[in-house]
Amino acid sequence: MTVRVWDLAHGRSGDKGDVCNVGLVARDADAFALLRRVLTPETVKARFGPLVTGEVTRHEMANIHALNFVLHGGLDGGGTMSLRTDALGKVMYAWLLRMEIDLSGPEPRAVVEDVASRSGRG
Repeated sequence: MTVRVWDLAHGRSGDKGDVCNVGLVARDADAFALLRRVLTPETVKARFGPLVTGEVTRHEMANIHALNFVLHGGLDGGGTMSLRTDALGKVMYAWLLRMEIDLSGPEPRAVVEDVASRSGRG
């Protein structure tokens, strides 16, 4: 089963110089558990490819079902130096939400179907 991260979470992002913060808030605790398992710093760095030149770190906020990814070297120098269209990283979250993830087994399928039914997507 392949789903997009947006089926399981909301997101927001922004800049701190050449560092971009990408936050995801899962739609519920079960979706958080799935995202926590699948979205590692390595998979997120791979998603952004050469756009992120430094380390990617992940911070978990289990009490609000959120993950925050810190993308060092993610903004080509930052807002005052970069010629990128999104030099402030305001849409970096959307790139992550559009990421397809592979989930196998009946448990993930049930979580996705439950989230979809409550969000009007199913």
